[in-house]
Amino acid sequence: MHPSPLFRQASREANLAFAGERGFGILAVGAGDAGGPLLSHIPFLLAEDGGTVHAHLARPNPILRCLEQGERPAVLAVGGPDGYISPDWYEADPGLVPTWNYVAVHLRGVLRLRPEETLRTHLDELAAQFEERLSPKRPWRTTKVPERQLEALMRAILPVELVVERVDGTWKLNQNRPDAARLAAAGHMESSGLGMETALLAGLMRNLPEAD
Repeated sequence: MHPSPLFRQASREANLAFAGERGFGILAVGAGDAGGPLLSHIPFLLAEDGGTVHAHLARPNPILRCLEQGERPAVLAVGGPDGYISPDWYEADPGLVPTWNYVAVHLRGVLRLRPEETLRTHLDELAAQFEERLSPKRPWRTTKVPERQLEALMRAILPVELVVERVDGTWKLNQNRPDAARLAAAGHMESSGLGMETALLAGLMRNLPEAD
């Protein structure tokens, strides 16, 4: 997380909404004697109240071997749009230097195993979360998979739960510049930006998130 408080003023609700909408992040767990940290890229479901994250991991994943010894502190890092900002775009002070704008939310808490009997419901809910966004496509459901094959696939994974204790968000969108400079940079970002999802980033630069 960026240390400047200017970039960390987004409300808890805004941070949770962002993380839940993305639904994909990097799970980081300290491995202790196993030599960590351990990282895994995962899709996930965030509870409406932001209190828990449900996900699953392949059985060979070393994070699961750590969890067999008990719950572990963990962080789920959810990244968003990002992009390079040329100082020329501010159309202002010539003494400014390049920077990189981005959005990221970290969900910190305790990671633990969930009962295996919760796995089927988790998979149904996870698929539904993303399939609904493909409307008008008819949603794919696990019932399309022959039961024997589905059972074999489910034996290869285990459900996990992150109990969220802290939510941190960085929305680095040139809030440290005058509005005119920020908006000018947003225009250049949208038309010729270097990064990922630059049009989305430009929109966020124009419409800053709700603050606490």
